[in-house]
Amino acid sequence: MSRRCEITGVGPMVGNNVSHSNIKTKRRFMPNLTVVKMQSDAMGQSYSLRITNAALRTVDAKGGLDAVLLKAKDENLSAKALKLKRQVKAKLAETVAA
Repeated sequence: MSRRCEITGVGPMVGNNVSHSNIKTKRRFMPNLTVVKMQSDAMGQSYSLRITNAALRTVDAKGGLDAVLLKAKDENLSAKALKLKRQVKAKLAETVAA
């Protein structure tokens, strides 16, 4: 399981530990990932996603999972989130046409 956010695509970053004597050693900054169940309004069911806490706050601010998925770029989304985005788009198109 990769350490990537399924919505934003944020992954580990590389930097340096800097000691008091200014010696630099490589380190990795891991994203703060949590597994959450989120409710999709269009689909009417909940989905389990592994996202960062920052992305979780964004979902709350933007008005739900569906709104964030529809605005997200496809290259940032995981395969699971991309599949969900396509399903939400199809469901919304279906309700508009009816």
